[in-house]
Amino acid sequence: MMTRRCFASLAACASAPGAADPRKTVAAIVTEYRYWSHADVIVGRLLGGYSPNGVHQPPRTRVVSMYTDQIAKQDMSRDLAARHGFRIYPSIEQALTLGGPRLAVDAVCFVGEHGDYPVNDVGQKLYPRYELFTQILDVIERSGRPVPCFFDKHLSYSWEKASKIWERVKRLKIPFLCGSSVTLTARTPPLEIPIGTPIRNAVAIGSGDLDAYGFHLLESAQCMLERRQGGETGVASVEWIEGRGAIDRWKAGEGAWVQPLWEEAVKRSGEPPQTDGGGREPVLFLVNYRDGVNLAAFMMPRSGNGRVFAAREKGSSAVLSTSFGPATRGRPLPHFDGLAYCIEELFTTGKALNPPERTVLTTGALSFLFESRRARRRIDTPELSIAYRAPEKAWVQTS
Repeated sequence: MMTRRCFASLAACASAPGAADPRKTVAAIVTEYRYWSHADVIVGRLLGGYSPNGVHQPPRTRVVSMYTDQIAKQDMSRDLAARHGFRIYPSIEQALTLGGPRLAVDAVCFVGEHGDYPVNDVGQKLYPRYELFTQILDVIERSGRPVPCFFDKHLSYSWEKASKIWERVKRLKIPFLCGSSVTLTARTPPLEIPIGTPIRNAVAIGSGDLDAYGFHLLESAQCMLERRQGGETGVASVEWIEGRGAIDRWKAGEGAWVQPLWEEAVKRSGEPPQTDGGGREPVLFLVNYRDGVNLAAFMMPRSGNGRVFAAREKGSSAVLSTSFGPATRGRPLPHFDGLAYCIEELFTTGKALNPPERTVLTTGALSFLFESRRARRRIDTPELSIAYRAPEKAWVQTS
């Protein structure tokens, strides 16, 4: 909880005549802001504080402006602006310049999740993340001041658009954090694969929307696999396999390796995943890495305990496995507490605690998986020759 001293300090900054608030200023650019939208569970923590590892942390930064691409029927942003004293602007440019001629904030929090947007023929929601974030980059480039930017979830449904964002972020030398909150949640049991571990193959199991939650499943596996021997080398090909019959045929053939890992992952899940339900069939995301490692990520109609991961080391029968999420549910959506902490670390230090390449690679893998669904065949991905090294010590919550 916020201590009396912390509260008094923040109140003094906000209300003392002529007092300057020393905290970094943040512009929040969101698609919509309603209860339990990503804007609510992310920006709301920047406004009111958050509890990484169950310990309350008052905001270390200050939201001073906002742009909402859509105004939901249950919109919260206007009420919050009145209560917290930030201003909502009619354009992204004005939110970043505070209505002036040049960039006037210290950091940008971009949340392009939720809202009324179309869905394409293969089930991808066409969020205008590229179009909105490009406007942010335009202001930063004109200013010549590369302020830290957080980008929620994957960069785009389109690899072409995502790669343009990433190349421009690198060119402008923007301190950049992006991706999934799930990678930052507590793990049960705690598992951090030692850097340089010789991984042979891996399995992940999850459920939910194939686009929105498929990304979380892939990135939670990626945060483990990037620590393998030789570091990350990129993805050679992907394949979308849909339906129980098609998956069983794959398991009986080239996927014979998967069964022991599947069984271990199911144990971590707490209950056997359902293979049908609600008219939905299971889907297998097959990701083949350039160094020969294979990931089989199963999106089930329903899975027991969130998202689970299992991997086997080369030359060993031992299996490394974990479930993403604390063993006990003591507070709502605790994974977003970890995300808020990492966002504020970026905004206050200019350094990202986790590699953005993780999300860039996962974005590409998911985009090409949907292309595989459309084409009904394996897709080679020379575009995803993305090599990087994971940090020696990853920051994740422990409770």
